[in-house]
Amino acid sequence: MTYSIIGSGKVGTALARQFARNGFPVAIANTRDPISLAPLINELGNTVTAQPLEQALEAEIVILAIPFGAHREIGQQFANWKNRIVIDAMNTYGVPPQELGDRASTDVVASAFVGARVVKTFNQLPAALLAKDPARDGGRQVMFMWSRDQEANNIVTQLVDQLGFAPISLGTIADGGKLLELGGPLILQNIVKYQ
Repeated sequence: MTYSIIGSGKVGTALARQFARNGFPVAIANTRDPISLAPLINELGNTVTAQPLEQALEAEIVILAIPFGAHREIGQQFANWKNRIVIDAMNTYGVPPQELGDRASTDVVASAFVGARVVKTFNQLPAALLAKDPARDGGRQVMFMWSRDQEANNIVTQLVDQLGFAPISLGTIADGGKLLELGGPLILQNIVKYQ
């Protein structure tokens, strides 16, 4: 499985740290030249590589760690995303409610990524906490996820577990996306699961 992180801000950098910590190869890209990522790549080692945006979007699992308003432009890079998994790690800070209508933000994202299987996760923690080792006093930091596609949800659940988090899947329930969006009851919840 190939992975890429689109966005090199606080969330994208936090996720790159998690991949590097666990020795998982991942590409990272932004809208600037890959050379702009050199300091981060030098810090994190050879499991994290900088790629041009067009190349990073070819990964089997693409993680969106960009401002919400930028997702449409990324989605338009392909007429059909050919069943690839897109992880929505974005939040809707500053997005007018009318832009979402009565839809979950992940459903709005899915409409911009034709043919992709979209999973919502990695968005409920502040970036500083997301960057830390998920192991906490004998437990693991909880990471929620949701998708309308059960197979994609299962694949991402496994990734989240391999990165050291305690995955809690909301499955395909109709309101799952609303639980994980800005203002939802699961956003910004710092929960540790003990075995």
